[in-house]
Amino acid sequence: MPRFLVSFLLVFTISVSFLSCITVGEVVTCSGIVPMRLRNDKISIADFGGVGDGKTLNTKAFREAVYRIQHLRRRGGTLLYIPPGVYLTESFNLTSHMTLYLARDAVIKATQDTRNWPLIAPLPSYGRGRERPGGRYMSFIHGDGLQDVIITGENGTIDGQGDVWWNMWRQRTLLFTRPNLVEFVNSRGIIISNVIFRNSPFWNIHPVYSRNVVIRYVTILAPLDSPNTDGIDPDSSSNVCIEDSYISTGDDLVAVKSGWDEYGIAYGRPSSDITIRRITGSSPFAGIAVGSETSGGVKNVLVENINLCNMGVGIHIKTNIGRGGFIKNITVTDVYMENVRKGIKIAGDVGDHPDESFNPNALPVVYGITLKSIWGEKVQQPGSIQGLKNSPFTGICLSNINLHGVPGPRSSPWKCSDVSGSALLVSPWPCSELTSPHETGSCSDHF
Repeated sequence: MPRFLVSFLLVFTISVSFLSCITVGEVVTCSGIVPMRLRNDKISIADFGGVGDGKTLNTKAFREAVYRIQHLRRRGGTLLYIPPGVYLTESFNLTSHMTLYLARDAVIKATQDTRNWPLIAPLPSYGRGRERPGGRYMSFIHGDGLQDVIITGENGTIDGQGDVWWNMWRQRTLLFTRPNLVEFVNSRGIIISNVIFRNSPFWNIHPVYSRNVVIRYVTILAPLDSPNTDGIDPDSSSNVCIEDSYISTGDDLVAVKSGWDEYGIAYGRPSSDITIRRITGSSPFAGIAVGSETSGGVKNVLVENINLCNMGVGIHIKTNIGRGGFIKNITVTDVYMENVRKGIKIAGDVGDHPDESFNPNALPVVYGITLKSIWGEKVQQPGSIQGLKNSPFTGICLSNINLHGVPGPRSSPWKCSDVSGSALLVSPWPCSELTSPHETGSCSDHF
């Protein structure tokens, strides 16, 4: 059995968390930050005329069902049941105190008619759409200012049918930024579990300005050439638990963000206290990323028990001049990667700018990055750590890292600049800028 497959089968292993966590058998989980709530009141999309034939447009049924939940306000909330079938619909909003429950073989499928897709205002921490100036298309399933919302079921599917949007991006005919598949804004007490997400037009799951969010037991799929189909992007959010999931997309599997240049600096809301564990997946871009939009700051992130195969970059921490903000107290441990272009990348020259008004003197501060217990096979280039001349990256701590090259000529060496820290038991040896902890005492608390 291939080693990567063995790693995938063993992905549910033990670990520890920054968040308040509990142990279930031998598995540690942070999911207890949002308890699963049972709803006594249950309705079906069929009660509102929903037809799962894959052809009938069910927008009216979904919107009426959510309206009923919102206005009747049953004690304990209401579960909206989606029976087996394919339910074609336009985008729709959720409401507080509801569960969207997809039965096995239930599919909620986005229409590919983009002409009437709702537009909403840009996020204030971005100042404009991420791709195009102005507003942005509303996510397929959307929530704003909500609490106590659950999307779950028996591994039913939410299908964004994103190829029409990908083609508009490729042909440069987009008028506004593409819609995410699922987005929660200014929300709390969110659970997303036991659902398959497929073919998102843009980012798949995007909690932004939110707290107490649990995303676990999900599968996220998109073609490897689909543009910007990030898996899960916690953005200016806190107390986020991402666990036990498989992701294969056209962009970063998980990317922690917090706003874009001067807009993110002004909004000033960091991402913090985020746990990412037991994630398996593939992508031509990064497995686990921080950035590049980090202008509000990112702190207290734990990443562990990650299995990556056929990747562009294994672990990628990225920012840029003009971003401002900070990236601190990031711990990545127990990672296996195979067939990867670059194992580890920490960079200060990544990502574009929203406009010409960014401040070139707004330099990010990066310190307290710990990477340990990382094993790689068929890694073309082990890594690079390239800080900024006027804002060097400090407290970079590497230990117990083995990144084996591809067969044949010796693989490329590490590349480092404007960085300080320590390294212990790293092969190949990273660079002279990272000294032995026995020589300096630097990072000794992390080894």
